[in-house]
Amino acid sequence: MGVKVIPRAARVYIGCALLGAGVCALPALRPGAATPWSTVALLAALYALCELPARCRVLGRAFGGSVPMGTGSFFPVLLAAALLLPPAAAALTALPGSLLARVDEPPAAPRRAWRAAATALAVWAAARTADALSCATALGHGPDAPDFPYALLPAGAAALTFCLALTALDGGIRATAGGLPPRTAWRGLLGRALAPHAVHGLAGLMMAVLWRSSYGPVSALFVLLPMYISCWVFAQYHRERAAHQATIRALVQAVDIKDRYTRGHSERVGHASVLIARELGMAEERLDVVRFAGILHDVGKLGVPTRVLRKDGPLTPEERRVIELHPEYGHEMVRGIGFLGEARGAILHHHERMDGSGYPYGLRGEEIPEFARVVAVADSFDAMTSTRSYSRARPVPTAVAELERCAGSQFDPRMVAALVRALDRHGWRPAVTADESAPSVLPASPASPASTAPSVLPASTAPSVPPGGHVPTPREAKAPPPREAGAPPARAADAPVEDPDVRSRERA
Repeated sequence: MGVKVIPRAARVYIGCALLGAGVCALPALRPGAATPWSTVALLAALYALCELPARCRVLGRAFGGSVPMGTGSFFPVLLAAALLLPPAAAALTALPGSLLARVDEPPAAPRRAWRAAATALAVWAAARTADALSCATALGHGPDAPDFPYALLPAGAAALTFCLALTALDGGIRATAGGLPPRTAWRGLLGRALAPHAVHGLAGLMMAVLWRSSYGPVSALFVLLPMYISCWVFAQYHRERAAHQATIRALVQAVDIKDRYTRGHSERVGHASVLIARELGMAEERLDVVRFAGILHDVGKLGVPTRVLRKDGPLTPEERRVIELHPEYGHEMVRGIGFLGEARGAILHHHERMDGSGYPYGLRGEEIPEFARVVAVADSFDAMTSTRSYSRARPVPTAVAELERCAGSQFDPRMVAALVRALDRHGWRPAVTADESAPSVLPASPASPASTAPSVLPASTAPSVPPGGHVPTPREAKAPPPREAGAPPARAADAPVEDPDVRSRERA
């Protein structure tokens, strides 16, 4: 759930999941039920202890901040419970650890309740599958050796059931909480989950075999050591990714402070780019990259002199040429950041136009990278719907009509149509930008500076070249040719959408 306010449909969905989990676990609590409470308590405590370091700051610092992040790192414990216990008892083992697991975004209470309910339901379903395939007999007990390879069948089936149950439940919460269409909500979930759950299933089988062996439960703990090492490696990856994202936020903040006319614009362009990409059916792993492309599309403004960015009045042809170099400056700045991938092409080409009249290279049609075509639509849409110090925002329907008018000549019609569908589905909240005294309609973004923040660089010392010293060769400005004396002005229907990066200077 990537939302801070849980919609009503999602609250109902979570309530149904909690009710279902309670019904599944209730038989273990009935009087006279032959519940092996010692095994339930040991497995539940073990799972809770595995999840606790990510929640506890003291333990997190003791592990150097590299503890596994979030639920899922220690599913082998739950799968071992599914193989060892009756279904109702197995569902109980998931509750303490799920409720103690780390929650990174508010609201924490419904997120923890959802996590506990979903995990308990998945463990119950896995235990039912293992029980139907006579897993207890296949595992053996004490001196009786486990029945290999038959024992692999119930273990594999239980892991697959666990994976399918979690995938189905996760897709449902994405659809109800995020407002995603069902096809989008479930797309890619099963493919990404199958391999990890297969590994967890094997580890869970090893734990269950050792637990039932003559060596006892203590021997099963050794299975967790390699699992914890793999989780530690995965945590390192997350830390590195978090560092990359912090770098991106710092770059965006620097741009927002330097060019006060577009403060907060980058974050909104990133959001609009993701809306378009989702409607186009892009794979989940590409959504982060397209968001980075939208957020960083104007990072090259750090290479443009501040006096040009903040000039009040029309730009000279030379100043316009300097502004038009910002995509190349931005590409130079980020081309060494490998994880950006396709975002680098979007930063370089987001001012290209479908008819070939854009810059910096005059690409046309399909020659323009897909992400660049997405960002171009998102960029212009936010520029038109944001109130700035020099002009009031256009209504969303007016901005959409303008994009549709220029679809085919300036914008990719597919991207415009995708944005229209996304706006119909999710809406849009425009914001005041640029004026330091104007309050923002949107809540402050973590990457946005305070409205009273001073400029980082005075105009006299602003760099005119990007870091690294490479200065792209200026190209001829593509300003419209001067009108002949007596010639009628161009019709509004023939005019392209204004360039968002020179609009503030031309109309100030």
